[in-house]
Amino acid sequence: MFSAAPNRRSAALGVHSLDHFSLTVPNLEAASNFYSSFGLDVVAHGNAMGVYASGNPQLWGVLLEGPIKRLHHLSFGVFGEDLERFKHRIEMRGIRLLDPPPGVIEPAGLWFRDPDGILIQLRAAPKTSPDQKLAARLISSPDGKAGAPKRSQAPIVRPLRLGHCLTFTRNVSNAICFYTELLGLRLSDRSGSDSAFMHGIHGSDHHLLSFARSSAPGLHHCCWDVRSLNEIGLGAMQMAARGYHKGWGLGRHVLGSNYFHYVRDPWGSYCGYSCDMDYIPVDMEWKAGDHDPGDASYVWGPNPPADWNHNHEADRG
Repeated sequence: MFSAAPNRRSAALGVHSLDHFSLTVPNLEAASNFYSSFGLDVVAHGNAMGVYASGNPQLWGVLLEGPIKRLHHLSFGVFGEDLERFKHRIEMRGIRLLDPPPGVIEPAGLWFRDPDGILIQLRAAPKTSPDQKLAARLISSPDGKAGAPKRSQAPIVRPLRLGHCLTFTRNVSNAICFYTELLGLRLSDRSGSDSAFMHGIHGSDHHLLSFARSSAPGLHHCCWDVRSLNEIGLGAMQMAARGYHKGWGLGRHVLGSNYFHYVRDPWGSYCGYSCDMDYIPVDMEWKAGDHDPGDASYVWGPNPPADWNHNHEADRG
């Protein structure tokens, strides 16, 4: 899935990947059941749980027990030789470096907070952002042969990788500036003061991180790459069969162009199946657009849930 020699924009300083996300949740067993049902592997690490894609050693998520569901931190991967350069950039901007928080699975690296107070980690790690577009598969049956399996024989959907996270921010423009100037991300597209989508400079999907405006920080969703539109549909049925009926999809987004189906987790945020997102090569200068909100969300699909843009973390103080 990834090339042996990862893409690198020469001399440019920027994170190369969204390494993992971390949540505190009031019930680790409920979180484990949700992510396992989604098709991911959940593994105990002391008092924490790690979330993995099947057959892939990369840690994509960390679940910690806490009184309420809350975004604990976001971790970004950087090239090892760039870590000291990032440290210098952070210190030159007067941002305080912090000790690693207790209980995290991967404590090494640089820790600090963004303007909304979200804890950020930069760690030396392999590049997990793809080095080329992960094209969706369309497998059609030949003449005289049935293409679909019996429903009872449908395969289990197991996502390939974490694609992106969408977080809430109090000020979208401030978030764009911070993540551009400090982490080296670049704006792909935005919709006024409501939302923005950012990509990595060393070759990445249209967005590995996106923002939505709210009165408080939080996690809106994490989205996971699967192989095909068919797998998105199978994933939706897989979750419904396990009792997770609430969500949004099937549909296709405008910004990023990916097909999607989102499933609501036990605490009001979402986990999405996604495929065929636009890709921005390492040597391309993508021209960001500013899109009208009514024409920026989805090309087709059902209307989103009434609370789609609601930040449930803000309700909990």
